[in-house]
Amino acid sequence: MKIFHNTHHAQHAGRQEMFRGRLVDCHEVPDRLRYVLDELQRRPVGQLQTPDAALNVDAAMARVHAPDYLAFLAHAWDDWVALDPSNAERDALPSVWPLASKHGFRTDAPPLNFAARLGQYAFDSGTPLMAGSWAAARGGAACALAAAQAVLDGERFAMALTRPPGHHAGPNYMGGYCFINNAAVAAQALRDGGVQRVAVLDVDYHHGNGTQTCFYERSDVLTVSIHGDPRTEYPFFLGHSDERGHGAGEGFNLNLPLPRGTGFDVWWATLQTAMQSVSDFAPQALVVPLGLDTFEGDPISGFKLRSADYLQLGRAIAQLGLPTVLTFEGGYAVAEVGINTVNVLEGLRG
Repeated sequence: MKIFHNTHHAQHAGRQEMFRGRLVDCHEVPDRLRYVLDELQRRPVGQLQTPDAALNVDAAMARVHAPDYLAFLAHAWDDWVALDPSNAERDALPSVWPLASKHGFRTDAPPLNFAARLGQYAFDSGTPLMAGSWAAARGGAACALAAAQAVLDGERFAMALTRPPGHHAGPNYMGGYCFINNAAVAAQALRDGGVQRVAVLDVDYHHGNGTQTCFYERSDVLTVSIHGDPRTEYPFFLGHSDERGHGAGEGFNLNLPLPRGTGFDVWWATLQTAMQSVSDFAPQALVVPLGLDTFEGDPISGFKLRSADYLQLGRAIAQLGLPTVLTFEGGYAVAEVGINTVNVLEGLRG
């Protein structure tokens, strides 16, 4: 198993986020990945390496994200500081949003003001942007692309071990701590590499709204997600069971929302439903947005999985018998996230 580590991830280290109506210390912190690396030293389950610098990361990102959005991210920090030099001492958070066009707000005339453009490309106020955010997000995309290439080259399992996470980022928006959708980058790279059908099995506590949006009108990428019920859980506005795809994608999106407080037995039975859907699709490769925030001790989530349960998750993924790319997503019980991640990888291997 090859594990591609993002050496730029710590450049993205937010000071504060807006969480439930107040500014709090960020839950998505560099220590999340450090604890995984520490656990991998104790229990080496694969080859830890960095992506090849020759990979065409920009082209891979452009396959799933809009050019104007990528250009915005690439220059966002400089534009933020140009707005007010004192901004260099604080992270950028959006404060104004256009909502949907049906409310009378236009999105076809992009504003020149940076604060307005930040709101145009964001769907929440909990995703701080700082000087190193673009380097970290682009480095994560490189890990996802490298993992996909490793699978194309014959590796059975490969992981993009990176942060910030990605599955909430859509074609032209950021949010949920995410800027670039690493799972979508990997899935598209597999398709571009000749894989005819790719399945995405998202096991993060929060619905992967960005990944769903990227592939919602396509029949070549099946998206399946087990997550907290969006009636009560973030991201709220996508992830319902009646969202099945649109147009050519009708029937190729499956959401399996569960109530807060769900324990392992119910979650496991739901995973069997998700896996059957994947098997019925008969893909040639799998992408797993691996969220560990289903853990019982997670501070912002509500399922009740325990550390040993992640060994079973890894074994279940392996039983699908598919070349698989995993992307590191949520998991905010920082001290345990390393154990839980490596348990999945041990389950895969064993």
